[in-house]
Amino acid sequence: MAGIKEIRTHINSVQQTLKITNAMYLISSSKLRKARQQLNNVEPYFLKITSTISDILHRSPEIEHIYFDKREDVAEHKVGFIVITGDKGLAGAYNPNVLRLAEEHLAKVAHPTLFLIGQTGRSYFAARNIPIDGEFMYTAQDPTVSRARDIADTFIRLFRTRELDEVYVVYTEMVSPVRLEPKVRKLLPLDIDAFQWEPRQGEDGPYRQTVTYVPSADRVLSQVVPAYVKGTLFGTLVESFCSEQNARMTAMDTSTDNARDMLKTLSLRYNRARQAAITQEITEIVGGAQAKDNDLPQHRQQKPVRVIRFLADGSRA
Repeated sequence: MAGIKEIRTHINSVQQTLKITNAMYLISSSKLRKARQQLNNVEPYFLKITSTISDILHRSPEIEHIYFDKREDVAEHKVGFIVITGDKGLAGAYNPNVLRLAEEHLAKVAHPTLFLIGQTGRSYFAARNIPIDGEFMYTAQDPTVSRARDIADTFIRLFRTRELDEVYVVYTEMVSPVRLEPKVRKLLPLDIDAFQWEPRQGEDGPYRQTVTYVPSADRVLSQVVPAYVKGTLFGTLVESFCSEQNARMTAMDTSTDNARDMLKTLSLRYNRARQAAITQEITEIVGGAQAKDNDLPQHRQQKPVRVIRFLADGSRA
């Protein structure tokens, strides 16, 4: 059995770890609420853009636009993948799951181009000697609309100049607090079937609403589609960030519970060791006293006491 000092040191170490894991849980919880609120604040704007694109496609079914160009006849089809991971670990299976999915899709493409968001992904692919074509630093831990706009502009430019024929984003969606699902979403070109059209209010009534896009539907698409791409990318960044924080909360909560269980076990061991030490000290004291008494000279050793009794008349009994 370990000594009392070693057990006491172990208990102090576990207590410090428990404080750290509990603090990390609270920090991740705060970041998760903040990110969710940020996404909810901009969601109406991006929903309106989506409905505008759907309306244009419904009213102009014959329209052809560069953002919907599938380029199926290209000899060397170049596909870009944006892989979103975290900058830190201690998040359970969050990073490994999305990296595994990214590797599977990279292996299926003849000419893949890899772009990374997050330090974990950079370290992972660099260790496996997989070429990295671009990195976006300091984005995974602080997703903002402006940062998403900068990244989206880069890929819109690459798509328009035909340096990339397709762009996908690999991210993690928080389906529920207990279910995190890595997904692959197509960013460019856009798929017309993905835009479901719903009639405007009063559209089916006796007075039909006339919608005119000025200067033209094509020019309007050129303006709203980049905003849609930015909104989609921002949504994937926030979803990944929320998934990371949720995974870290779960991991830290489990670690905290394990630390508490370990403290109970160590406290029991500590009390037993302390009790055994006290018992041993008492035994040594009693044994030492007995040994000292046995070492005394014969004439100084305690002799049996002779008891003499006297009767009432003064005679011995």
